[in-house]
Amino acid sequence: MNRLAGKRVLITGASAGIGEACANAFAESGADLLLSARRVERVEELATRLSEDHGVQVHTARLDVTDSPAVTAYVEEIANADLVPDILINNAGKAVGLDLLHEGSLDDWEDMIDTNIKGLLYVSRAVIPHMVTRNSGHVINIGSIAGRWVYPKGAVYNATKFAVWALNEGMNIDLVGTNIRVSSVDPGMTETEFSEVRFHGDKERADKVYEGTQPLTGADIADAIIYVANTPEHVDIINLVMMPTQQRHAFVLHRE
Repeated sequence: MNRLAGKRVLITGASAGIGEACANAFAESGADLLLSARRVERVEELATRLSEDHGVQVHTARLDVTDSPAVTAYVEEIANADLVPDILINNAGKAVGLDLLHEGSLDDWEDMIDTNIKGLLYVSRAVIPHMVTRNSGHVINIGSIAGRWVYPKGAVYNATKFAVWALNEGMNIDLVGTNIRVSSVDPGMTETEFSEVRFHGDKERADKVYEGTQPLTGADIADAIIYVANTPEHVDIINLVMMPTQQRHAFVLHRE
């Protein structure tokens, strides 16, 4: 049963990777979209294609989730236009750098903390009150297995994703007694622009991360998110952990 047709879905970080894949998947399900990203030109191209292919309404915005006043203004704008989302996908996030803690870049740390933690908080704080007023909605936070197991040279990124896990738990607790659901989808190895961003645009180094194995794709994650979002309103999937078949743990990965 498709429960998503006609729903309105806000996706942050929608210009590529998991965010773009979610936009495709929700549009195929008949949902209207609010797509935001810093690279708004890419989002606008995506919006044109999705509206033409699926006949859904797609609104776009240039949005940096680390800019709290901009986030507040954006959500006020869509609320005034009666476009409050039924589903919020807190997708914007990144890993930057892969260094020993005592050799790490403070700029990289600030970038990850600002995006992965503060950005998620800013968007959630702006959107959820509207859901509370309506007493309906679904927040889906994109976490990671990095928020469950710490790996070498990943301490700060790990910490940000542990924070996402904690915030997901806290949101659920704070919203008990409402009809607002909160879920996290926590992927393992996934091939998107993730590693290229982590290595500051070094595509050759990024490609080596996936050599000899078959990682998840953005579309795989989007399929899981559709499943989570499409469950009946009395069902709340708190956490969904997924990995490629060739990965069974953060530290157990088969390579050919």
